[in-house]
Amino acid sequence: MNLTARLHAAGDVRLAEEPTPEPGPGESLVEVTAVGLCGSDLHWYAEGGIGDARIAHPIVGGHEMAGVVRGGALDGVRVAIDPAIPCHRCDLCRAGHPNLCRDIVFAGHGLRDGGLQRWLVWPTDRLYPLPEALTDADGAMLEPLGVAVHAVDLGHVPLGADVAVLGCGPIGLLLIQVARAAGAARVLATDPLPHRRAAARAYGADTVLDATASADELAAFTGGRGADVAFEIAGTDAAIEAAVTVVRPGGRVVLGGIPSTDTSSFPAAAARRKGLTFAMVRRMKEVYPRALALVAAGRADVRNLVSHRYPLTSVAEAFVVANARRGLKVVVEPSDR
Repeated sequence: MNLTARLHAAGDVRLAEEPTPEPGPGESLVEVTAVGLCGSDLHWYAEGGIGDARIAHPIVGGHEMAGVVRGGALDGVRVAIDPAIPCHRCDLCRAGHPNLCRDIVFAGHGLRDGGLQRWLVWPTDRLYPLPEALTDADGAMLEPLGVAVHAVDLGHVPLGADVAVLGCGPIGLLLIQVARAAGAARVLATDPLPHRRAAARAYGADTVLDATASADELAAFTGGRGADVAFEIAGTDAAIEAAVTVVRPGGRVVLGGIPSTDTSSFPAAAARRKGLTFAMVRRMKEVYPRALALVAAGRADVRNLVSHRYPLTSVAEAFVVANARRGLKVVVEPSDR
């Protein structure tokens, strides 16, 4: 049998025993060992949806996943699981944008159950074997790291750049590291929570400010010149305004936060006068191999992001802790292997 955690409505997650799924052609059965609770999972849990997408039926959430393949050619291999299944046939896939695939299937969204269950059937070509040095939780953290890699790609970070990261949840903390690896010379980070500001310092931010920092405090980071790229990872209008404020004329603002409502706003006059370019982060492209390489080379630390671990039987408590933002990353471990 398969122990699952289904979200029925906001705040209503229920455990159930269901039949173990069976893999079909091109698929593998994975014993799920680690699932990170993402900010998007918390929107589903706390608000019953994201923007205009709502819970239509009880769904197994979780898309930051790792596990062990049971059976088939990869039997016994520990893997990271790419949660996105693009069609690879539509015009957007063929143009190199699989994250925008018109027919994409994504774990824990729509009709496709995610990783908060002991057994998961997934396409074999979306599984990435983990090096021995990486733990299963490390493997699950490759998904948020991949989002950070994609965001930096969208930011076109110049060598020696000044970069601002507005929001220091797990993806923001990973962005600090990826921006450094991409050649940023200095990084400013902001967040309202003291423990996240402390983590930003530990992960290499040069200047760390409260999210309520004034325009003068933000400008002081570059002596008034302005950051080359600003990454908004908080999902609030205040963070978008701070990004517009801190970035230089002609700079780029990358919006990666997920707002609680379906509308965001920004200071249009300032953005227009500066001639800013905005880019929106939609998950990631095919970046798992690069994310793996960054961790294996010691250029990105994902292990210290994990602050809490819970068995699947305590998934309700895990959601409460994650939704309260008490630590950095909450990981649920469905398998007790």
